[in-house]
Amino acid sequence: MSHIVRCTAAIALFATCAAQAADWSDTSLSYRYGTKFAEPFNNNDITKNIVNLSSVSGYKYGKNFFSVDLLMSSELDPSAAGSNSGAHEAYVVYRHTLDFGKIFNKSYAFGPVRGVGATVGFDYNSKTDAGYNSKKRMVVAGPTLMLDVPGFLDISLLALWESNAPYNTFTNQATPRYAYKTHAMLTGAWGIPFNIGIPLSFEGYANFITAKGTNEFGGGTAPETNIDMQIMYDISEAVGTPKNTFKIGVEYQYWRNKFGNPSTNNPGATAKTPMVRAEYHF
Repeated sequence: MSHIVRCTAAIALFATCAAQAADWSDTSLSYRYGTKFAEPFNNNDITKNIVNLSSVSGYKYGKNFFSVDLLMSSELDPSAAGSNSGAHEAYVVYRHTLDFGKIFNKSYAFGPVRGVGATVGFDYNSKTDAGYNSKKRMVVAGPTLMLDVPGFLDISLLALWESNAPYNTFTNQATPRYAYKTHAMLTGAWGIPFNIGIPLSFEGYANFITAKGTNEFGGGTAPETNIDMQIMYDISEAVGTPKNTFKIGVEYQYWRNKFGNPSTNNPGATAKTPMVRAEYHF
């Protein structure tokens, strides 16, 4: 998997250079809470507190998105076999989108599409729990359509190169890093204001991921559907701060065949999770 390491390093270096020349940026710290999270092979409803740091910025030729979640589970998703404390997970996402219209100084608009580009990036996670202890590494790349809507709506078709190297705390055995077959993801991300005289916005993402072949343990994987959406209310004016500084709202996530684990006889592989969410933008 050394090619993934090299690609990730190159993407990170490119992102650093692009960020230095940013024309605009928005960085936020957020908190969300829910009591109906699910994990594969765990039949319990799990409570999680999630702290997130996100940054999106635009520069001459495109934009960058970076997000890191710190997910803290209740004891029903234990941190180790026999532990009374909950698991902890860090999940990092980076995406860089090049806008061909900006690069070539030419319009690529057609129909509902205002622009065409290409997206590259990576996912990285590390979780400490009683079972799988995921160490996911993934590089993504593919074309992107930017739709002509208030706010933004980007749709990408990405190839995914994913690997993992879990550690089983029940058997105290590590699995050598394992690469899945290259698979595809159709993904959309949006942030659309309601424009009805109330400072509400509809935000979120949706991922539809094809099966990625055999897993580390010889089992089959299933296609995933992961939809995470929120309605946010801008309370900035009410607390005497500039617009888009403080937001509160409700969020809902539907995730079927989580991480590619088939939901058949596995209730924890489908999550239906309502949450509350608060954000501070600076």
